Amino acid sequence: MQGTAVTVSVAVGDTVRAGQTVVLMESMKMLHDVKVTAGGVVCNVLIAEGVTVTPGQLMLVIDIVEVADIADVVEDQLDLSRIRPDLAEVLARHEVGFDTARPEAVQRRRSVGRRTARENVADLVDQGSFVEYGPVVIAAQRRRRPVDELITRTPADGMVGGIGTVNGQVFSGHAAQVVAVSYDYTVLAGTQGQQNHRKKDRLFELAEQLRLPVVFFTEGGGGRPGDTDGVGVSGLDCLAFLWFAQLSGSVPLVGVNAGYCFAGNAAILGCCDVVIATEDSNIGMGGPAMIEGGGLGVFAPTEIGPIDVQRANGVVDIVVRDEAEAVRVAKQYLSYFQGPVPTWEHGDQRLLRHVIPEDRKRSYDVRALLDALFDTGAVLELRRDFGLGMITALARIEGMPVGVIANNPGHLAGAIDSDGADKAARFLQLCDAFDIPVISLCDTPGMMVGPDIERAALVRHCSRLFVTGANLTVPYITLVTRKAYGLGAQAMMGGSTKAPLATVAWPTGEFGGMGLEGAVRLGYRNELEAVSDPVEREAMFQQMVDRMYQHGKALNAASHFEIDDVIDPIDTRRWIATLLRSTPPSPAWSARPKKRPNIDTW
Repeated sequence: MQGTAVTVSVAVGDTVRAGQTVVLMESMKMLHDVKVTAGGVVCNVLIAEGVTVTPGQLMLVIDIVEVADIADVVEDQLDLSRIRPDLAEVLARHEVGFDTARPEAVQRRRSVGRRTARENVADLVDQGSFVEYGPVVIAAQRRRRPVDELITRTPADGMVGGIGTVNGQVFSGHAAQVVAVSYDYTVLAGTQGQQNHRKKDRLFELAEQLRLPVVFFTEGGGGRPGDTDGVGVSGLDCLAFLWFAQLSGSVPLVGVNAGYCFAGNAAILGCCDVVIATEDSNIGMGGPAMIEGGGLGVFAPTEIGPIDVQRANGVVDIVVRDEAEAVRVAKQYLSYFQGPVPTWEHGDQRLLRHVIPEDRKRSYDVRALLDALFDTGAVLELRRDFGLGMITALARIEGMPVGVIANNPGHLAGAIDSDGADKAARFLQLCDAFDIPVISLCDTPGMMVGPDIERAALVRHCSRLFVTGANLTVPYITLVTRKAYGLGAQAMMGGSTKAPLATVAWPTGEFGGMGLEGAVRLGYRNELEAVSDPVEREAMFQQMVDRMYQHGKALNAASHFEIDDVIDPIDTRRWIATLLRSTPPSPAWSARPKKRPNIDTW
């Protein structure tokens, strides 16, 4: 190469050894050693310091001498355990943010019964799999605080984030990879600073580029007004909310919260597909300072969005005791989007023959039905405390992930109200976006009716179930466990008994354009009113109902081929598994273009 001699360390007559550096040459700001390959005596030096040489130019002439006392130059033994000063500086900078270096911060978390951000992330990802982005970043407050103080007090600018694997012992390769992010409440109350906004931007870009799920621990107080290093005015050109919202429908988004979550932190949480929150969570779009600043009164943070409010109104999907359970549930939730599992167990299927009471008017526990039908321990219910007449859950059958919607006869006899329709429609969007087949368990007298329910905009809300169900692209299977009446039943079937891959019923199934009792009272009103004796009228009414039941029972509906079959409940798993395995294989959601523009947050 071309370069300039910086030093020439030998002269004529010097003895040199093999491996000895004789010239130090600089080329493009890089220093290079020129070494001799054999021992001998220098006969001529043709260059001097400061002289530029070109490729192939002769610099030294050496007379090779076979002399016993001219030993080769031995390189110094490399000490692999030595920490060089440059590495020591890097390691020390990283260690500043470790929990072991921040005992006071850790103790503050312990005093309120919570874990640190790093503990939560470490519990979520498989050991040794996490690579962190931006761990040495500090808060953008260099104009108001010394850098050394920022390094100590604002490690990672209050946000830990990176890529790791989750459930890697079951799922391998890309399927196990996730983006894990956590605000750090020990750093400026987990607020959103300029730098951690930029870190989020980076991680969200990676999630989109690599098609990786995002798990976000959102505890914190929202935007941070104390950063001074920016040049903007409002910060409204921040891209984090745009890019995170665009991830909806592209990758699974999991929000986990413990403690206070207000303003911008709550906006991130609300964009997630699923919200997992601890019992001591308070979640609100505005915290105490924002409320007071708006002239709306003074409130303690515990008064804003407590869990009893947020679980009943549908904001929180799953309520857990603490962060440890939250992480366990997050792992389970992710597993349904990672694929089938190789092993499974199931309960005694004979239980399904008896889960529906023989008295057609008696209620029953539909959750016990789900637990018996699907793989043992595989049912994860979402939004349990909202839309009580509708069950939405992720589950597995023979290891294959499925989504489940089911009417709950324990609430309004399973009639579909506005909240239940919203709950089911939004869940169907989630399943469709990520190619999870849907199993619909129908036991409904229809859409809820009455003046009160119409005040809840039922006409629009129930129609969401029709529009969403009719446009699903994933396998859809309907099982009628008992009642299948009117528009409500059609909504549970995607619009028609012929819409699903199969519509089958148990022997307890009954079908009709509306509930039997209502149909008799409307269709035979004049005949019933003509009977003056109340006892005789009731007997006539019951006789008509029984006759209509015989007409609408599942076997009769199947004989007219309105449904595909009436099956022994013990065969339900076989039916479902056969249909799921009969569908053509399709690319994983992470290997194909985004299917839906987004998943409704509601």
